[in-house]
Amino acid sequence: MTPLNLPRTVLKLTRSGQQIYVWCPLRKKKLVLTPEEWVRQHFIGYLINELAISPGKIVSEYSLSYNNMSRRADLVVIDSEGKPEIIVECKAPQIPLSDKTFFQIAQYKHTLSAKILILTNGIDHMAMNLSEETKPCTSNLTEMKNWLD
Repeated sequence: MTPLNLPRTVLKLTRSGQQIYVWCPLRKKKLVLTPEEWVRQHFIGYLINELAISPGKIVSEYSLSYNNMSRRADLVVIDSEGKPEIIVECKAPQIPLSDKTFFQIAQYKHTLSAKILILTNGIDHMAMNLSEETKPCTSNLTEMKNWLD
């Protein structure tokens, strides 16, 4: 798999025939290791290990409805009241972050009203803190961490 621009995360990988699986600590099951899942699992590691977010506050494949269509946000961090605080949209490393990927997370924001939006393909990251107009968009993981402190 492609090396990522995220802190190192130890993943539990297994193989069955030609298929590689990764253990998801949030969903408590093995998942096929696709390029997008590679990014998602590393970002979960970043949220837990670097940002010290409790795994119990992170939901993978968060179900929502937008314009009467079922959607799933890759990762949602909920606050102490159970409300979405952060939405993370993960893409495979070869998928560039673009207006199209931003539009996808903006739809989720419309429904979930989270204050922080993060797009990542594991190489590039883009985050927006919508709780304050003075905080610009950033691609810096350290700045993202500071928003949560």
